[in-house]
Amino acid sequence: MFTGIIETTARIIQLAGRGLGALLVVDNRLAAMPKSGDSVSVSGACLTVVSANAREISFDVSPETLKRTTFSSARSGDLVNLERSLRIGEEVSGHFVAGHVDGKGEVSSLARSGDFANLSVSVPDELLVYLVPKGSIAVDGVSLTVASLDGNVFAVALIPETLSRTTLGGLSVGDEVNLETDLLGKYVVRYLALMREGGQAGGLTLERLEQLGY
Repeated sequence: MFTGIIETTARIIQLAGRGLGALLVVDNRLAAMPKSGDSVSVSGACLTVVSANAREISFDVSPETLKRTTFSSARSGDLVNLERSLRIGEEVSGHFVAGHVDGKGEVSSLARSGDFANLSVSVPDELLVYLVPKGSIAVDGVSLTVASLDGNVFAVALIPETLSRTTLGGLSVGDEVNLETDLLGKYVVRYLALMREGGQAGGLTLERLEQLGY
């Protein structure tokens, strides 16, 4: 579990095929040395550390992750966002981010206004149901708030801190980004879908909620 508050950026040193998946190696710019088995968010995708030293960190990337994320087209030298997993008791400054990328969006515009910027991203139709104005979304692992939603394009505001500490300030029109929609919204949508299909979802009904005091 992560918060979407990026710790640092890093460069891809190597991204090479390994079986049906890939081996990803990035330079180590984390404040604390990760160890084998640790979870790290790499541009929004939760990856497990295979090995690490003072110079680099290696990850295995599964076929599903390659399919869902921008790693399918990433190259050596590309910048990625890094965040270590949330520790119990730490402050949650962003929102709960699982590191399970739902799909890829495409940058429609990045308009700068002084030290700030507005980023617009078009999303696949299947993700629209999870987007609401003022709701949370993670873009390349960065916790952001949906400022507006117009058709299949959402907009977010980028503050100077986000522009300086993450990869988002270097995006261009047409670039792909990893998207993770709000975790709670997925359960709500799933529950409502089950209600429509069968009239109830696992025995949970409005009447049952009233009986439980909700």
